[in-house]
Amino acid sequence: MDKKTDSIHSSAEALRYPWENHPGHDQIVEVMPGVLWARLKLPFRLNHVNIYLLADGDGWAMVDSGFGNEESIAAWTTLFEGPLRHVKVTRLIVTHSHPDHVGLAGWITERFDCPLLMSQVEYLQSVYHQNRGTEERRNAQRLFFRRHGMDEELTEKLLGRGQDYLKRVSVLPPSYHRLTHGDEIVIGSRRFKVITGGGHALDQVMLYCAADKLFLSADQVLSKISPNVSVWAVEPEQNSLGEYLASLASLTTSLPYDLMVLPGHGVPFYGLKTRIKQLADHHEERCRLIAEACREVPQTSKELVPVVFHKHVLDPHQMGFAAGELIAHVNYMLVEGRLTAATGGDGVLRFRTT
Repeated sequence: MDKKTDSIHSSAEALRYPWENHPGHDQIVEVMPGVLWARLKLPFRLNHVNIYLLADGDGWAMVDSGFGNEESIAAWTTLFEGPLRHVKVTRLIVTHSHPDHVGLAGWITERFDCPLLMSQVEYLQSVYHQNRGTEERRNAQRLFFRRHGMDEELTEKLLGRGQDYLKRVSVLPPSYHRLTHGDEIVIGSRRFKVITGGGHALDQVMLYCAADKLFLSADQVLSKISPNVSVWAVEPEQNSLGEYLASLASLTTSLPYDLMVLPGHGVPFYGLKTRIKQLADHHEERCRLIAEACREVPQTSKELVPVVFHKHVLDPHQMGFAAGELIAHVNYMLVEGRLTAATGGDGVLRFRTT
């Protein structure tokens, strides 16, 4: 390989963080001309979410809205009365249906009388989350957790506080503008390609501006933590991890080196392809741990959670995510032929390494 080219690629692949510190919750950082970065608090272990504003003619397009609670409304009010006092939001682009991203979509679009842009699946998923609290759906979730070996006490905790965050969404606008993979949208002087991917969410929206080497990666590629990739009762055999790894592979082959990446959490960074490899390796290591644990004696998902998450003390909120993520790895390994599954007389699934 040409030494100079190899050197350029190696430099581009290196993980670099232009900002080691995030903006304060009453501050705005200009990432590049016409791109602003805000950071809002979250009331759980993942304690923040990033919001970006893109210059859009005489106003600004906002990417994601923050968590649907009074604290986030107060934070936005402080910003709109302070460093963003002259900002008019022209449109709101929501990357996916999780409450820390879509939570205040209704509040923002009503305040600025602006349209909401989402992928169709993520908009409908957001509507589903708002109306998921029926007893029928709770029973489906209850059976799902019990089938994976969670006892009654743990199951009730997961259905209570563990799922409470899903309610933190303001009423969504009754209509939206659809974003589809491959679309091109013009925001101000920039042209962005819409890229969508599954795994963390069903059809998460990412934005790529080739001219400025700028990539808004949402939660698909984060700078320092791994996005949650889970399976839930509504689609119990989903291969979400397979979808996620396929999305990462597609980003690796379709995007160039040396992009500035603006993630949904953490700090902006360079070194997208290096970070993607780290994430893929992280999931492979978890699969290895599961395979080793299931080699001699079949294991339930509940028994496998501490195998994978042995470094963590999990509250009900975190345990819900851990269980969902563990099941995602199990489903992926079943599809790949690395595990087999059998249901015992107690109705609980147990997994063995092939």
